[in-house]
Amino acid sequence: MAPVLPPSASCAELTDAEWERVRGLMPPQRPPHGRPRHDHRTVLAGILWVLRTASPWREMPGRFGKWNTAYVRYRLWVAQGIWQRLVDALGPAATPGPAVKIGADAEVSL
Repeated sequence: MAPVLPPSASCAELTDAEWERVRGLMPPQRPPHGRPRHDHRTVLAGILWVLRTASPWREMPGRFGKWNTAYVRYRLWVAQGIWQRLVDALGPAATPGPAVKIGADAEVSL
């Protein structure tokens, strides 16, 4: 039996073209108060890695930052309606894999 390989790193990387489509939909990188947020592109790539691979949040590779940062950001973006706009901009290839319910009451426990 062939060994199960880990999900490909490239399955979450955002191309420059994809990033340009969603960049304007993101909230400001530097909020009016407090510390700057972690890089949106890196966090978004981590969220997409989790959704595309159907892996638990805690297994998100460290190159995407802390898993809990990505999870909290995902929940915030869902609640604010940003996530749906990102998915619409990226198209159906944004989150292939298991069906993911997107909405204010969405819960992803992959």
